[in-house]
This record gives sequence, C-alpha cells and structure tokens, in this order.
Amino acid sequence: MTIKYIKSGKPVADQASDNEKVVATVAETLKMIEQDGDKAVRKLAEKFDNYSPPSFKLSQQEIDDLIAKVSPEDMADIRFANEQVTNFAQIQRESMTDVEVETLPGVILGHKNIPVQSVGCYVPAGKFPMVASAHMSVATAKVAGVPRVIACTPPFEGQPNPAVVAAMHIGGADEIYVLGGIQAVGAMAIGTETIDPVHLLVGPGNAFVAEAKRQLFGRVGIDLFAGPTETMVIADDTVDAEMCATDLLGQAEHGYNSPAALLTTSAKLAEETLKEIDRILTILPTANTASVSWRDYGEIILCDTYEEMLQVSEEMAYEHVQVMTDRDDWFLENMTSYGGLFLGPRTNVSNGDKVIGTNHTLPTKKAGRYTGGLWVGKYLKTHSYQKILTDEAATTIGEYGSRLCMIEGFVGHAEQCNLRVRRYGKKDVPYGTAAAR
Repeated sequence: MTIKYIKSGKPVADQASDNEKVVATVAETLKMIEQDGDKAVRKLAEKFDNYSPPSFKLSQQEIDDLIAKVSPEDMADIRFANEQVTNFAQIQRESMTDVEVETLPGVILGHKNIPVQSVGCYVPAGKFPMVASAHMSVATAKVAGVPRVIACTPPFEGQPNPAVVAAMHIGGADEIYVLGGIQAVGAMAIGTETIDPVHLLVGPGNAFVAEAKRQLFGRVGIDLFAGPTETMVIADDTVDAEMCATDLLGQAEHGYNSPAALLTTSAKLAEETLKEIDRILTILPTANTASVSWRDYGEIILCDTYEEMLQVSEEMAYEHVQVMTDRDDWFLENMTSYGGLFLGPRTNVSNGDKVIGTNHTLPTKKAGRYTGGLWVGKYLKTHSYQKILTDEAATTIGEYGSRLCMIEGFVGHAEQCNLRVRRYGKKDVPYGTAAAR
C-alpha cells in the first residue's frame, strides 16, 4: 500500500508561520477593543473597511430600505433557503427532549435543554456577501429559542449588502450591525458602550475571525473553529475530471488560503483533474483567488485502495468531504472525522452551503475529530436537576453519600449528607464520621 502525492500544498512550516502572524494581530486588536470600546471599533472599521457611518447598528427604517432593494425573485430564493434551513433545524430541535425519571423510589433526576440567552452571529460579506450564513446562524438560533440574537456583517463594496441584511431580518435577528472582521467579533464578545456583550459567538469567517473566536473562547462560548474553507473530494473512476475539478475550485474561490484536496485510486483521474483545473482557471471569474488557493493549498493524493483513502481522509479531517465512488455508503458508515459529508455526484458542497437545509458552519483545521458543525443543539445548554421526595430516599442516598465523601476525605461534604440522615432518617451520626452501613 502506498500513498503518492501528485500535487502538494505549502509546507506545514510555512503555514504555521502565517498563522503566528494572525495570532499576534488578533491579540493586539482585541486588546484595543477591550481598552477603547466604540472608539477602537470605529477606528478599525475605518482602517479595514473604509466605513464609518453615524451608527453601525441599522435602524428598522434602514433595514426596510435595504430589503426594498432586493428583487422579488431574489427574495423568493432567500425565503426558500431560509425555510429549508429552518425546517431541518426544527426537526433537529424536536429530537432533543427534556428528561425526568424516578431512578430510585423517591429520587427524581432530570435535565432541561435551555437556550443560550444571547448570541452573536457573524455573517461574512467582505469579499463575497454570504447570504446563506445568515440562515445558518440567525435562523437556527431562533429555532432554538434564543431571546436575543445580534448579527454583524461587514460592508460589501462600501455599503451594507441588501440581500445579507434581508436574510438576517427574515431569520429573526434582533439587532443588525454593519461591522466586519475582528472588530465585529470582539465587539460582540467583549461589549462596548453601545453593544451589549453576548454569551455565545457563532458563524464562519476568515483566518482572523476564526482566531478571534479562539482567543475569546472562555470569555464567551463559541460554536467551533470555523476558519478558512476546506474541501476534499474522494473519487474513483466512476466520475470524471470535470466533476472533480469543478468541486475543488468551487470551494477554493472562497479565499487565498482555502485548502482543496483530491483523494483518488485512479492515476488517470488524478492527472486529468490537474489538467482540467488548469483549463477551468482560464475561464473562472474568481480565478485570481481560486488559483492562489490551489497553488498554495491544493493537493492531489493517489491511493491504492478505498481503505487507504479512508485512512488519509480521517487523518486530514477536512471540513467538506464530497464522496463520489462506487461505495459512497461505505464511507458514510466508516468515516468519523469530518465537517459535513456530501454523498454521490448528484449533490455537492454548494448545495449544503446555500440551500439544502443542513448547516454550512462546519469544523476546520481537524476540529472534526472532536466536534460536529453548528446546529440547533449548539444554542442549547443541557442542565441537570435532582430532587428527593421522601424521607426514606433522603436517608438512603445520604448514607451512601456520607460514606463516599469520607473515602475521599471531604468531611464538609459528608456533613451535608449526614445532616439529612439525622433529620429525615432520625439516625444518630456522630459529627465528621461516615454513616453506618
């Protein structure tokens, strides 16, 4: 068994060096926001977006005026996509139930799924207006029952993008701000004089946005590390080079550092895909971006077997994995580390990105090894509770608790249990000792 790289991306050391610069920039920027609040946010918006309106928060009149600029045809498409995402999120929500059970006579245990009380949604729009990200974050949060959902999106070509604002509004955003990048994420998490901080940050973004979320984690919750888009195509000779090349470049156009990899058992497909990518880059309007990503982060990996392709894909744990083979369901059954799976040639990553209903905010940088993507459950906290209804149950549990606490040396803990044994069991337990068996 051998694994052969037909094309490799940037060396890992070079990628790490790029990341170190991002880390330092983000840390400095967040410190500015912490110290200077709105003043820092405005300064950063002027510097990076050349945008400084009287207020970054859109009024209802401004929202209405922007929505009026969206054609009826585009509004219908936006509403359709919102419905698909909302419908699937509702199905997912209904799969999560509260629990209450009597585990022993008189002992009641339960859990409740409680919505996070405030969420900040980041919707990218600087290079491309990511209309769909509003459905994925804002609408899904509202399905979960989040009472306060704020949304930030950068200006597009110097102005709020009407379609993005429309999608945010349709999704149910309570506050909409025209703010981008680190300043948006920082303002939502840290808070300023005019923006109350949130409890949870969600949404995709570039390397700076992803790093800002990483550094803010702990102060607030985050959905996951959703950095630059990654896409992987796993293919055999049941598909052709045009299909593979199109699916690779369709995601590589996101940015200058969007990894795209082809895993295949066909040397012929590997070579033909390389040629097809070169051909498409001569006609693709976004080739200036996609070509850089492909040059620096593109890979084609030739494997001997399907098992080998599975092994490599598990190690890489990419965000999007498009599987086009004669055994797609085998990959579904055996893959464990990825963001989202797209099975068969009839679907594609763009379906998931824009309209089909699954969420497009997915784990990157191998985070798929330990987390799935954004979904309605990310906005819910599962909290447990307990109650004891009878004196007999209080005594029985108290006795066990007392002895177990003393095994660990926690006398104060034991006395919590002993007090119940004395009061509800009418038993004499000497202070600081374990209850008798």
